[in-house]
Amino acid sequence: MKNLAKLTLIGLSLTALTLMGCGKKEPQSQAVAQGAGGADEEVVKIGHVGPLTGGSSHLGKDNENGARLAVEEINKTGLVIAGHKVRLELDGEDDAADPKTGTQIAQKFVDEHVVAVIGHLNSGVSIPASRIYNDANIVEISPSSTNPDYTKQGYKSAYRVVATDAQQGPALGDYALKSLHAKSIAVVDDATAYGKGLADEFAKAAQAGGGRIVAREATTDKAADFRAILTTIKSAHPDVIMFGGMDSTVGPFIRQAAALGLTAKVLSGDGACTEKVAELAGDAVNNLVCSEASLAVSRMPKGAEFEKRFEARFNGPILFNAPFAYDAVYVVADAMKRANTTDAAKVLDAIPATDYNGVIGHIAFDAHGDMKEGAITLYHYQDRKKTLLDVVKFGGASA
Repeated sequence: MKNLAKLTLIGLSLTALTLMGCGKKEPQSQAVAQGAGGADEEVVKIGHVGPLTGGSSHLGKDNENGARLAVEEINKTGLVIAGHKVRLELDGEDDAADPKTGTQIAQKFVDEHVVAVIGHLNSGVSIPASRIYNDANIVEISPSSTNPDYTKQGYKSAYRVVATDAQQGPALGDYALKSLHAKSIAVVDDATAYGKGLADEFAKAAQAGGGRIVAREATTDKAADFRAILTTIKSAHPDVIMFGGMDSTVGPFIRQAAALGLTAKVLSGDGACTEKVAELAGDAVNNLVCSEASLAVSRMPKGAEFEKRFEARFNGPILFNAPFAYDAVYVVADAMKRANTTDAAKVLDAIPATDYNGVIGHIAFDAHGDMKEGAITLYHYQDRKKTLLDVVKFGGASA
């Protein structure tokens, strides 16, 4: 009886261990589910991350919607890799435009074995998060980070599908000098990697072209009262003012500048080149000239068709870089097809050879992970409406 009891206990222990083993989860990017018709279907996760709360939440959601539309279309069309049906799943996360939160989410994506990451929106978040993706051999394709340092770190995993501030800053500087005939310039930034990076590139180009920086001021991306800075700037009598920042700060800055009687044109980059900046600045927005690190949607090769699909799906207009997030997902899918695998490291290995024609145009990367071709588009505002002003091409891009 004693021996029988021992055997019974051993049997129960083995059964329990077997059941525990059955409960073990597969890595989420390689999970296999029952698809339609009973066929095995591999579920592959793609991460998207950007600010979904805070002052830039509208821009983060716009990017996420672009990525989501691509995932839905690819799943509807059907994706087969190495003979297996693959269903993409978008894991959307909020980094609140905060570097610490962004790196935590980056590690979460690594732990979940995502095949790729679309993001981050802000350069100040993309730069620290990029090391985590690089160490894990996961490609990160940013649809909107423009600071040159993002791809200058030497990481094999960092890519972007927009132009950089090394192109955007000089385009604004050239406009200030040649079109506005500016001699004296005030420069302000929001102390973020994006805002300061853009302001620095602008200042460097403007000075090289003969412009004189008469004031250099810094604020924060959370600031709302700019009267002290504007009073200092007013005393310097600049011909133009450059503000490197997002629409949530540039809008109030422009409104307060007008209230203090400043008539100098205000220049800014893609983070401020939105419809929201007009809401925040009011009629004073007509004094703004801003740039986007891309072609206007209306001039993108497949922009009109994308715009119709986007608006039908999300019941609203494109706000910012949705087409770039959309194309970034398709670039990942293209790399999976060429590599014939969903293994993240092998997908990363296939990215440098990308030769893809998307909504935004031809996508191919240089040795740093930047676009070989592209454009900077300048806008101004008339009756609070964003209006095309000029297009600056680089790398053989067509406008």
